[in-house]
Amino acid sequence: DFEASFIRLIDKVTNGSRIEINQTGTTLYYQPGLLYGGSLEHDCSPSRGIGYYLESLLCLAPFMKHPLKIVLRGVTNDQVDPSVDVLKATALPLLKKFGIDGESLDIKINRRGMPPKGGGEILFACPVRKVLQPVQFTDPGKIKRIRGTAYSVRVSPQMANRMVESARGILNKFLPDIYIYTDHMKGVSSGKSPGFGMCLTAETINGTILSAELASNPQGQGAAVLPEELGQNCAKLLLEEVYR
Repeated sequence: DFEASFIRLIDKVTNGSRIEINQTGTTLYYQPGLLYGGSLEHDCSPSRGIGYYLESLLCLAPFMKHPLKIVLRGVTNDQVDPSVDVLKATALPLLKKFGIDGESLDIKINRRGMPPKGGGEILFACPVRKVLQPVQFTDPGKIKRIRGTAYSVRVSPQMANRMVESARGILNKFLPDIYIYTDHMKGVSSGKSPGFGMCLTAETINGTILSAELASNPQGQGAAVLPEELGQNCAKLLLEEVYR
């Protein structure tokens, strides 16, 4: 179902695409059309995160005919795909290096949606660039600061604070400049399922950005995760990235 949803999304942003799927659903014939863009909306399948759809849009959006403004609905943070937070923190600065920037390049999280039911909503906007700047980018540089977001959806706001404390307990041994935002969504903007999680990014002096993230198990699946454990594990994942 998520692949079918992805094909529908590609059909929306293009003009004149031809798509044929055989009866058993094992073969796909795809003839690409023109990248058209414009203002669109799409409901993503909740079995995969919005990040799954956003990754390909990030590659195509700069070359549309009209600037792309698209509202995607579904799961913003899960355990499978890169979350919207991580793509916003890592992919957008990378696009800027290639000369795709301006106020119109933005990923905005209106509502957070956790699996299994989703209910999140994001807005992705990207300007049109016919030509990319060439980039020489080989030296990652030293880590200078760590930023992050701890989010809680339909659970106690204390969850976010507990994650931040345990993550800082590990990261503060290595670096003083750490700031982790807490993001507690209430009411309408909190989606349909409870959950919490964290995404951390480490930035170097040359503007390289490394990221790590973790989310709690979906409602009714697997064992309950303690926010302290999740915060610690996320910090360790980030340090693993830095080590590599």
